[in-house]
Amino acid sequence: MYIKQVIIQGFRSYRDQTIVDPFSSKHNVIAIQFVLSDEFSHLRPEQRLALLHEGTGPRVISAFVEIIFDNSDNRLPIDKEEVSLRRVIGAKKDQYFLDKKMVTKNDVMNLLESAGFSRSNPYYIVKQGKINQMATAPDSQRLKLLREVAGTRVYDERKEESISLMKETEGKREKINELLKYIEERLHTLEEEKEELAQYQKWDKMRRALEYTIYNQELNETRAKLDELSAKRETSGEKSRQLRDAQQDARDKMEEIERQVRELKTKISAMKEEKEQLSAERQEQIKQRTKLELKAKDLQDELAGNSEQRKRLLKERQKLLEKIEEKQKELAETEPKFNSVKEKEERGIARLAQATQERTDLYAKQGRGSQFTSKEERDKWIKKELKSLDQAINDKKRQIAAIHKDLEDTEANKEKNLEQYSKLDQDLNEVKARVEELDRKYYEVKNKKDELQSERNYLWREENAEQQALAAKREDLEKKQQLLRAATGKAILNGIDSINKVLEHFRRKGINQHVLNGYHGIVMNNFECEPAFYTCVEVTAGNRLFYHIVDSDEVSTKILMEFNKMNLPGEVTFLPLNKLDVRDTAYPETNQRSLQSLEASLHAMESTRESLKAELGTDLLSQLSLEDQKRVDALNDEIRQLQQENRQLLNERIKLEGIITRVETYLNENLRKRLDQVEQELNELRETEGGTVLTATTSELEAINKRVKDTLARSDDLDNSIDKTEAGIKELQKSMERWKNMEKEHMDAINHDTKELEKMTNRQGMLLKKKEECMKKIRELGSLPQEAFEKYQTLSLKQLFRKLEQCNTELKKYSHVNKKALDQFVNFSEQKEKLIKRQEELDRGYKSIMELMNVLELRKYEAIQLTFKQVSKNFSEVFQKLVPGGKATLVMKKGDVEGSQSQDEGEGSTESERGSGSQSSVPSVDQFTGVGIRVSFTGKQGEMREMQQLSGGQKSLVALALIFAIQKCDPAPFYLFDEIDQALDAQHRKAVSDMIMELAEHAQFITTTFRPELLESADKFYGVKFRNKVSHIDVITAEMAKDFVEDDTTHG
Repeated sequence: MYIKQVIIQGFRSYRDQTIVDPFSSKHNVIAIQFVLSDEFSHLRPEQRLALLHEGTGPRVISAFVEIIFDNSDNRLPIDKEEVSLRRVIGAKKDQYFLDKKMVTKNDVMNLLESAGFSRSNPYYIVKQGKINQMATAPDSQRLKLLREVAGTRVYDERKEESISLMKETEGKREKINELLKYIEERLHTLEEEKEELAQYQKWDKMRRALEYTIYNQELNETRAKLDELSAKRETSGEKSRQLRDAQQDARDKMEEIERQVRELKTKISAMKEEKEQLSAERQEQIKQRTKLELKAKDLQDELAGNSEQRKRLLKERQKLLEKIEEKQKELAETEPKFNSVKEKEERGIARLAQATQERTDLYAKQGRGSQFTSKEERDKWIKKELKSLDQAINDKKRQIAAIHKDLEDTEANKEKNLEQYSKLDQDLNEVKARVEELDRKYYEVKNKKDELQSERNYLWREENAEQQALAAKREDLEKKQQLLRAATGKAILNGIDSINKVLEHFRRKGINQHVLNGYHGIVMNNFECEPAFYTCVEVTAGNRLFYHIVDSDEVSTKILMEFNKMNLPGEVTFLPLNKLDVRDTAYPETNQRSLQSLEASLHAMESTRESLKAELGTDLLSQLSLEDQKRVDALNDEIRQLQQENRQLLNERIKLEGIITRVETYLNENLRKRLDQVEQELNELRETEGGTVLTATTSELEAINKRVKDTLARSDDLDNSIDKTEAGIKELQKSMERWKNMEKEHMDAINHDTKELEKMTNRQGMLLKKKEECMKKIRELGSLPQEAFEKYQTLSLKQLFRKLEQCNTELKKYSHVNKKALDQFVNFSEQKEKLIKRQEELDRGYKSIMELMNVLELRKYEAIQLTFKQVSKNFSEVFQKLVPGGKATLVMKKGDVEGSQSQDEGEGSTESERGSGSQSSVPSVDQFTGVGIRVSFTGKQGEMREMQQLSGGQKSLVALALIFAIQKCDPAPFYLFDEIDQALDAQHRKAVSDMIMELAEHAQFITTTFRPELLESADKFYGVKFRNKVSHIDVITAEMAKDFVEDDTTHG
């Protein structure tokens, strides 16, 4: 085991954490001693602060020193190869940590002792000045050191304990002697009172025997009564249990009857509720039956009157067809006239534009005489204009070609759309046929629906549960509708509500299914648009958003009939899809008009181009030629004529266009619309004549009659079940009354038994109290002789009380007698015996303590003698090695115990060899007064000298020899020497270095020095620098270390 590493922070001159492998500087000696030695065990706060680093910068508030031991030899009883021991101090703390766990100071000391660090030998750490202190120490100080090394401290501590015990024993012995003296005096006094006490005891014994007999008889009598009461209580308890069981049975029966009654009442409520529902259904079924009967009658009457109506409609249709043909003929006569006038107008407009352009060109030709100065300039300008005109003419031709292509594509799309329209019209006819077929199937399905009517009634209860949730939704819908009503008007919203009521009526009745399927809601619910267009749609559509969309005017007619029949409020407008025609909007023929405009513009450009070409190369004139002037005049006349003709043609075209528009409007909006209505009425008449509706109505009437019959039968069954259930409830109520009476009878019996039981309990309590009193009085009598239990058992209570009175009279004569004299005599006698035994034990203990003290004194004497011999022998050997040819010995100095003359023992001699002069058979260490030293540096016996006769260097060498001798006697794992060679010369420093090297084979030596001799045997070197009150440590080489000590020696 050895020190492997030392870590210091905040301690003395070490401000920052410093790690040393394993050692440096004299402050490290103090640091290691701070952790391991007792010297720093009990530090005051100011002493702890003195150990903290005081340098520049902020003050250190805590410091620690940590030593890491190599424990590979397991010298420390810890199963680790490295063990760390840290001590941390601050202004208010002082703590130890073993492997980072907090431990106490005693734990640390015990651990170090187990590793060989003896408390009695503190010389494994030798600080600077310790050598000089030992060299100048007196003989008594060396004796004290020897006693510490010998471990006499343990013996002294045990001796002190023994002396303390001996003093305590002496005190106890004195107290026992005083008590024995008092007891002897008290026993003598009590002996005289014993005779009177004997007479008193005779009569008192008789009294107690009589009282025991009286109390015992009363106790037996009380026990007998208690046993009798216990038997009665058991019998009463069994009867009470039976009554309670019967009462509980009655209660169980009553609860069962109540449960059955509740179930039957619940059943009756359910049946009554079902009966009420059946009654409501029956009333509704009767209403439906009445309506169907009326409807069937109306249909029969309607069949009779349909023939006359059909003739009227056929006649009206013929008249409509004739008028349509007449108007179409009128339209056919007017349209050719209109087209002819339109063509003339277009030709006139084109000719007018051409003439106007030609006149413009001639005027331009006339103006070029003043526009240009020469013929060449004019021709240049004309060529440029011709080029522009050619380009413009080509552009116009391309535009005309594109418009022709667009017209062809439009015509092709028109033909395609006509084909699609024809196909859609065919599909519509097929759909109509399908609808007629579905109508026939509808009536078949309707009959099946009537069969499911009963199941619908069964699910009525579940519907009621959903009605609650529906009510909440309706309430929310009502709020929204109120907002809508405020925005649109009451009449329109009432109309929507009324239509919904009509449709709901149809659904509930299961009639007019084609009407329900043909109604598609209001316009607003049938299309969607982006929110950005809401306002546009509202402004454009207005109240038309609330029009009702239906498949045909037949659906709207059915709804209106029921609407008026139910006398519902509101305003309703229908949009039948079969009557809605998309108006052909006369959009402007953009392409055609563009084509005409382009062609006219093209003719004008070509005319201008021809005139410019003709002008090119001619003379530049300021006036028109005569021919050109004539042409201008002719064009002016022609333009005026064309303008007048065009105005006439425009008026005629507008007139003819108005006629055509009026005829087409009359045809489409009046004649053809009415023709469609007539056709629809004829189709309805054909359907009615077929009898389909009448057959379906008759089947529906038969089904409703069957449902009325079934409802009535079920109602009768419910009446019978309700009567039977009510009769069962009455029977159960009668049984309930019987069980209630029975339960009351049991309760009365239980109450009576409870009162009787309470009486017995009270009596039993009184008897128990009396029993306790008798037993208490018997116990108070104390111990009795055996004859007292049998002597007076045959006497009656009267005789016993007579004898008791006689005893009490006799006892009054001895009222002055000390009744406790005998007890006190016995107690004092027993105490005397105990005290005598205790006195004997203390005497034995006192003797044992004396023997132990003699043994401890003898062992202490032997330990000192043995240690003295070992240290003396080691001292002689070490001195001879340090001073070859020298001689040294230790001398034990003794004196008279009484303080007379002192004697010396040389050469390690002992008391047994020369005699001590002590009067005790046990040798005492008090006869030793000190340890002297005699040395000779020449080896001659005659030159042996005391320590006072040696020089300073010789004293230091002798002190070192003594320290080495002590360390060999009690070796430690490592040693710390701080400048032990300070006072030695070079020769002796070399001898000390060799000695340390020899001892280092079995221990670790850590030294500090300023001399080169100790460096020769060292294994590792450290240099310490002290700057700005802070120490710094570095590992250095042997050469650097030698240079350092040589430099220090030179400047020292």
